[in-house]
Order: sequence, then structure tokens, then C-alpha cells
Amino acid sequence: MGGQVRISGSALQLPGGVTVRFMRTLRLPETGTHPLPPGLGTFPLRSVADYPDRAPAQWLERGGVMLPVYQREAMWLSFSATAPAALQVGVGKVCAVSGRPWSDRLSRDPQNYVVLPRQPWLDGINSGAGTIRQFVAVPLGLGATVEGQVSGEEVWGGVQLQVFELGERPLTTWRAEQRRRRVSQRGPWGVPAEEKLETILTGNVFGSLAPRAAPAMGLGAGGRMRQEVYRDERPLADWREQASGRVFVHLATAPQWRHITGEAPPSSPVDRAAYTSAGLPWFDYYDADADDLAAAGPLAEVEPVGDWLGDDQQPWTEPAPGQVHQLKDGGQVTDGDW
Repeated sequence: MGGQVRISGSALQLPGGVTVRFMRTLRLPETGTHPLPPGLGTFPLRSVADYPDRAPAQWLERGGVMLPVYQREAMWLSFSATAPAALQVGVGKVCAVSGRPWSDRLSRDPQNYVVLPRQPWLDGINSGAGTIRQFVAVPLGLGATVEGQVSGEEVWGGVQLQVFELGERPLTTWRAEQRRRRVSQRGPWGVPAEEKLETILTGNVFGSLAPRAAPAMGLGAGGRMRQEVYRDERPLADWREQASGRVFVHLATAPQWRHITGEAPPSSPVDRAAYTSAGLPWFDYYDADADDLAAAGPLAEVEPVGDWLGDDQQPWTEPAPGQVHQLKDGGQVTDGDW
């Protein structure tokens, strides 16, 4: 499956016309509920298979890609798709939507995927009531990650993506509907990431080997923001039973990235107080016609990383009303042993 995933610039291209970008952003305060933070550029992506002598052996076994992230740095995932697709998002092999263990199958009770292109982005784990808790990078071994708090151990880290396409008959029906509707150039398929704001690779296949050592970084939960995770309106039978592609995304510390790639990591993002004080935009995106998923049981109990690390001390200034903008609809990667 990994042979059907490609890197294109700083984006991942998955089967079914799905594109995923990993966006740098501001870390939110861990009290209160906030608007959507901006995108401050994309994280660079590299194939682990391109560095057989310097990438950790465990990463080479799992294949996939890596990106550099600073400890306590926040990120969000930007999605686009040319046709409907179901995308599973795992954090340390815990589903970011349902809080359940990673699965090779789609589920609706609870739903363990987001529907593209209906879901334009995902900024964190599903906390229900139209909110999420922000993805924040933290070291493994402290117990602060979502993986550690939900599963009781930290052995995987990183981000996992797996895409399922529509079955042949539903896809044919959808294409016919699109031809009839003659969608406008912008269409109803979500908001371009820039508004919120080909290397071919080789490698291994999946197996059953246990990981030899824990990777360096995983994702914990940060501040809460207003963002819906939409319920799938299609019957589960519309989706193919087998995934079309999947990829493991490793989170490298800044020193790891420099050692493995020989490249300097991007500089650390601007702090949130300076950004807000400069009058720069925040965002709001809400669809009253869509059905939001309820809070996922295991994820509702996840504590923010600041409670573990005691570091949520960065100054915070609420954006002025005019700063919050309402958004409207409008190469081959290796797979490995995880």
C-alpha cells in the first residue's frame, strides 16, 4: 500500500486523490476555547528510506516519511481530495477521532475516520461538542502523549494515515452527480489550506515485528479550539473494505533532523502573543447543517501536555473581534512494519 503514497513538495499524496499537508501553527493556551490558529507554513517531509545509514533502524522498518518538529510545537493537518475518501488519522496508533486502538478497518460505532473532502482539516484529537484539543509534539517516555494516556504505554509515536476509497458503484454514482451539478471551480469541497494559513521513494512492507525502541516524539493534547469532526453521512458499505494506501509519519527532533538529513530545521514559530498583538488573523469555521461527532470516550479523559510538563506559561491575548475571520465552504513513499 505504501507504494501508492508519494511526496510532492511538502505534501503527501495518497490514493484516491487525497492530499495531506502538515502545517506549523501557534500553540494555544490550555484553558478556555479558542478560534482556529493560522497556518505558519508547512513542515518539510523526507523519506526515511533515503537515509539508510542515518535514520533509526526502527524508522527504516516502518518506512514512511519524517518531519522536524520542536518539543511543545503545535501542528494541524490540512486535507484536500478530488473525490470522496475516508481517512484514518492515528497518533501513536490511537485513533484521533474515536480514541480506540488503530484498526485496519473502518468503523461507525464509534466512527474512526474523517470524511474528505468534507473535513478540510484536523487540528487535534476529537473532544466533542464542536471542539478538538490541539496536536502538540512531546517526547515519549513522560506519559504525556495521547498514546501514553490512552494505551498506558509509549512505543509508536508519530502520526499514522490510512485512506479508503469509495466502492466502484458509489464512486460511479458520485461522478455522475458531479457531471450533472457541474460544480463551480471552487466547489463545495472545503477551504484551501492557504486561506488558513516528486520524489519517488522505496522501502519495506508491513509485518508483525515488535518495535525495537521507542521513537523520540509523539503527539499530546494542547489547548481546545472550536472545530467540528463531521459524522459520515454515507452508509459504511459505500467504502471499500481494504485501504488503498497508508503511511507512517515520524516526528524528528531538531537535532535528529539535522543529523539524519544534514539540513537545518525550520526556525521556531513566532509566539502567540506577538502574533495576536500584531493584529494578524485567526479563523472560525462552522457548518450548522453538518452533524458533529460526539466526544470520544478515551479522548475526553486525555489531559493537556501543560498539566504534565508545567510549561503553559506563554502570554496570551484574546484576538480582537475583527481578527477572527469566518471561513466558508468554497514521489512514492515506502511502507513499513507498524
